[in-house]
Amino acid sequence: MRYLTAGESHGKQLTTIIEGIPAQLPILKEDINQSLLRRQGGHGRGKRQQIEKDLVEVTSGIRHGYTLGSPISLVISNDDFKHWTDIMGEDPLEEDAKIRRIVSNPRPGHADLNGALKYGHRDMRNVLERSSARETAARVAAGAVAKTLLKQLGIEVCGYVKEIGGIRAKEIEGISMEERLKTSEKSPVMVLDKDVEQPMIDAIDKAKAEGDTLGGVCEVYVEGMPAGVGSYVHYDRKLDARIASSVVSINAFKGVEFGIGFEAARINGSEVHDEISWNEERGYYRTSNRLGGFEGGMTTGMPIVVKGVMKPIPTLMKKPLQSVDIETKEPFTATVERSDPCAVPAASVVMEHVVAFELAKAITEQFPSDQFPKLKQAIDDYREEIRWF
Repeated sequence: MRYLTAGESHGKQLTTIIEGIPAQLPILKEDINQSLLRRQGGHGRGKRQQIEKDLVEVTSGIRHGYTLGSPISLVISNDDFKHWTDIMGEDPLEEDAKIRRIVSNPRPGHADLNGALKYGHRDMRNVLERSSARETAARVAAGAVAKTLLKQLGIEVCGYVKEIGGIRAKEIEGISMEERLKTSEKSPVMVLDKDVEQPMIDAIDKAKAEGDTLGGVCEVYVEGMPAGVGSYVHYDRKLDARIASSVVSINAFKGVEFGIGFEAARINGSEVHDEISWNEERGYYRTSNRLGGFEGGMTTGMPIVVKGVMKPIPTLMKKPLQSVDIETKEPFTATVERSDPCAVPAASVVMEHVVAFELAKAITEQFPSDQFPKLKQAIDDYREEIRWF
């Protein structure tokens, strides 16, 4: 199971092609559109979200509400392309027109300069269009299909915000998955702790007024994953490693931790590891979940808890960073097209969906997955088997 995305930020469209989804999985276009809508929400988003109304067009792989087993292709049109046809069109330009449109000023914190050096582009629009976080809409579309598969298997995934600009949400004890989903959905900053909601909003508004940006921490919480998914045998089959790689691949994400994460370096082993117990109702389980649902690269059957750290967006409206023009080698202040003062709430939705895809991928690798009914039966049989192992 894998997916490929294509498209530029101001190009005609974003395209996602997903391979390996089992046949006969019930799915509706609305399932994908709901995820795309959530990605566009959250306090602190910029004007681009007012321009684009992300709706998916299914062009293959789904018929009459069920997957076919063949590649699924999804298209999200860029409404703003009509204003960028000259700049982003595929037809050749006259040389003088091309020169007027060249972007030679790399922005710190972006892929501009590194991408230009790698691919030999004198015009860095060839880099910045593809490296834009707009591409995450295509990844959310892929993750929405994966989430639908997981939900049909009794596995729920929820992403939300844990921290913005140093303001931290406290742990909410005893909250159900349904409450997590509803609470984060209603919150303007997609946080579970109501006490920090308004301070986070105020901090975002303050940063916007000052022309600055804020980063934060997102968390994804997963219930229903059976124990033993993943592998300890090879480094590239460890499921927590795959999730970590996928999370860090999201634009502006710079770190990942599971469970108590880096706190484990500051306390004794007796305060870190999760003791094992068993009863007839649950089978094997851990009496705590400090390791976030993973041991040895495999799921433990406990809820998966993974956090991702997002840096502040480097496009600063009133405090542009310094750089060097690649043509003149003269210093300049970085240009600004658009910027979000804070995209952490939206990023929590993106993180939720990339984690969901990795979980679905691991399941389809481990269990028979050509037909969804057979996959579901195999998962049900496995859950019963390991409960009495």
